[in-house]
Amino acid sequence: MTARKRSALVALALLIASLALVAAGCGGDDDGGAEVTALPSSSCTGIEYEGEGDPDYLIASDLPLQGSSRTQTEQMIAAIRYVLDQAEWKAGDYNIGYQSCDDATAQAAKWDSGKCSANGNAYAANDAVIGVIGTFNSGCAQIIIPLLNAAPDGGIAMISPANTFVCLTAAAPSCESTEPDKYYPTGNRNYVRTVANDGVQGAAVAEFVKEQGVKNVYILNDKEAYGLGVATNFRDAAESLGIGIAGFEAWDPKASSYEALMKKIQGTNADAVFLGGLIDENGAQVIKDKVAVLGPNDGAVKLFAPDGFTQQSTIDESGGAAAGMFMSVAGQPIDEFTGVAKEFVDGLLAGPLAGKSIDPYAIYGGQSAQVLLDAIAESDGSREDVIAKMFETSVTDGLLGTFTFSEDGDPVAEGGAILAIVFYKATDKLETEKVVVPKQSTVDAALGK
Repeated sequence: MTARKRSALVALALLIASLALVAAGCGGDDDGGAEVTALPSSSCTGIEYEGEGDPDYLIASDLPLQGSSRTQTEQMIAAIRYVLDQAEWKAGDYNIGYQSCDDATAQAAKWDSGKCSANGNAYAANDAVIGVIGTFNSGCAQIIIPLLNAAPDGGIAMISPANTFVCLTAAAPSCESTEPDKYYPTGNRNYVRTVANDGVQGAAVAEFVKEQGVKNVYILNDKEAYGLGVATNFRDAAESLGIGIAGFEAWDPKASSYEALMKKIQGTNADAVFLGGLIDENGAQVIKDKVAVLGPNDGAVKLFAPDGFTQQSTIDESGGAAAGMFMSVAGQPIDEFTGVAKEFVDGLLAGPLAGKSIDPYAIYGGQSAQVLLDAIAESDGSREDVIAKMFETSVTDGLLGTFTFSEDGDPVAEGGAILAIVFYKATDKLETEKVVVPKQSTVDAALGK
């Protein structure tokens, strides 16, 4: 090689090196931060981002995408994506990427504790994750909240559109002595929810059951935190209204038949059965055997269930046995939403959910996404400040009305969709029966106050 050629190669190498240094200094996004690393593909979609430049931060949704709840959770994801589209994938000056993560397994056909743990650890370890929307199931939230609470840099903001288990945020006689403090190992709260806790739902169901003329109710639960919790809240509210409790026990989700259990209930002369739990916990078989032994749900022994059953899959999986049963869920009927909420619903119907019947939880998913994006926009970009801004949230005439958050993380409102509970009656679909906003005295009774 000649000296001239050697000199030319050296010059070229120096030019390439200098360009590389310039590129490194510019970084991969508008703020010069490090490239965002995706959450594991074993649980999550790839990074979704449709804005300009590259994402500065990630938000993730943590929901069960396998099993009976999938229709509801897919609509919540559609609503989250719709909010991001409307915001042009930004929160203030920050570009926001999104990943949808599944906390269910095919084997369980519902949320799985191992998956929830793995997901929570992945969020905490990823520096780019600045907020999580979820979970759907309170049992999964019990696992993920403390993992995010102890994450570096002040923890990670978590906002749930669906968790209703009282003890996630507040102490009550039905809670363990270590709840809710054990979910917040740092001593600081990082979790809020846009849905009222089961003190409200339990109270509303009790008032509705009394209106139906029920004198004695037999209460069943599926042994999970949510199921036992809502069953307890309902029991305490029902007792305060003078409704007799004919029995209180759990059903075994792995049993093949519940006819013996229903015959036991038959011997108590109960005129109603309440199912505290999830349709995923063999709930369809419980309904079938209830009807086989105790008769139709609009007959001598009525059947009631909370939001863990309030979905089309309950009707479909029970093979028609659900007909006549009453089911409740937070919020109000979709056709009663007005203002910005109606505009949001219309946008979903004209876009990602065209041709579908919108589930109320889609609105809760959208509202949760809006709250999180607003908190990020108002923050200095640190995890700690996003949490602070989330707790300072004040929503006026939002998708769920006007509300703030308590220091515990529960929504605070004087009315609107957040404090309303809708009751549906099952036919071949969910037919709206009534909307109930329970009395505060009944809510207090449900919470053991």
